[in-house]
Amino acid sequence: MGKMWGDATLPQGMVTFLVGDDEERVEHVSKCALCVRSVFFRTMFGIGMKERDAAEVTVLETDLASFTALVRYLLTDQLDLGEGEGEQARRALVLRQLAHKYQVPRLELLCAQALQESVGPATAVPLLEAAHTTGDGRLLAQCRRFVADHAAEVRASGGVEQLRDLGVAKGLLGDALDQVAELQKGALRSHS
Repeated sequence: MGKMWGDATLPQGMVTFLVGDDEERVEHVSKCALCVRSVFFRTMFGIGMKERDAAEVTVLETDLASFTALVRYLLTDQLDLGEGEGEQARRALVLRQLAHKYQVPRLELLCAQALQESVGPATAVPLLEAAHTTGDGRLLAQCRRFVADHAAEVRASGGVEQLRDLGVAKGLLGDALDQVAELQKGALRSHS
């Protein structure tokens, strides 16, 4: 916050964000504070930009809870992923994308860490699909390994029924076939 002192180029005043298609409001947010915490906001509210003097800014392609969590993090340095295992994983995914878009690398790392910690029987398949979609190789590998090592638990939790992406399904089937082949090789070696 010390960066707010002595920089005459920082914007003054508050902004209200109109979030999503329903234009839900995140009201009275300090432009100055956002600018010192995010290069994206520094550019958005920079000299010569129409948003610099705007009282309201529309934010599309996200939901109110996730955008509010982004703003809360920028203003308080506290990560809010909501309640419940599934909700936390979903929020961490969306918030990580927002952190990337709004150029907040520390928040992006915190969300990636939260995602890695949230891999469990009920979340492994949805996280696997999300990792596949976003190109997150580390999370993808972790989820694949978890599914392979805890197949019965994932299946009992309904993880298989959650599977929607055919490419991910083919990958998991390939993993299962590789495991069967390894087991067969081990069985043949033990009989030799």
